[in-house]
Amino acid sequence: MIRLAALLLLIAALPLRAEEVVMGMSRDSVNITADFDGSEVLIFGAVKREAVIRPDPPLQVIVTVAGPVDPVTVWRKERRAGIWVNADAVEIDAAPSFYAVATSGPWGSVISEVEDLRHKVSINRAIRSVGAPMTISDSRSFTEALIRLREKSGLYQNLFNTVDLRESTLFDTAISMPANIVEGTYQVRVLLTRGGQVVAQHTSEIGVGKVGIERWLFNLSQRQPLVYGLLSIVLAVVAGWGASAAFRAMRSG
Repeated sequence: MIRLAALLLLIAALPLRAEEVVMGMSRDSVNITADFDGSEVLIFGAVKREAVIRPDPPLQVIVTVAGPVDPVTVWRKERRAGIWVNADAVEIDAAPSFYAVATSGPWGSVISEVEDLRHKVSINRAIRSVGAPMTISDSRSFTEALIRLREKSGLYQNLFNTVDLRESTLFDTAISMPANIVEGTYQVRVLLTRGGQVVAQHTSEIGVGKVGIERWLFNLSQRQPLVYGLLSIVLAVVAGWGASAAFRAMRSG
């Protein structure tokens, strides 16, 4: 009887999933073609509830899109004898090739530091750098340098206050994927938070890949590199001859 009572108390103490995410996307795949200059993905959804809307603390929405994760070596350059050369290096264990995080409010109000650490939501937390050589005392600066470089190229994006949340129920946001994204499976997450705590989340995927002649050339370079190299030389020779012939024709004309 005592064990049964304890079990009932435990069940009663468990939180109910009063809010869940129902989400959709404008596309579930992105095709990289010869004239690909980037793509925009609209992510939208609704909050499914089993009870009335809680007014306090207010609901917040976070949307993240993460590209394939790979190790990255970050070098620090130093000027020696008037020449910039690679000096120290740090191997970052896992860094997403693309990462965008959009929120419905200011960062400090949508998620706590503890929850960010647990769910790896921010760009800093999405990057995993376990260790560095003992000779390097400022290993954190290498991660910060990687973030700056990828922010400049549009691969890392902080999109605070860009999720449109209506009546704490409907939400949508747009994520722009630049032309320099890599192929692979991109993970999409939608997190609901209240008072900085994650109360629900949902995940989905977007496939990014080359199509058409780009796919054929890529496969050829990977599977038959010798043929690909010879083909590249032939095309370069033909292009050079064609340009030369056109120039001569223009001069003679």
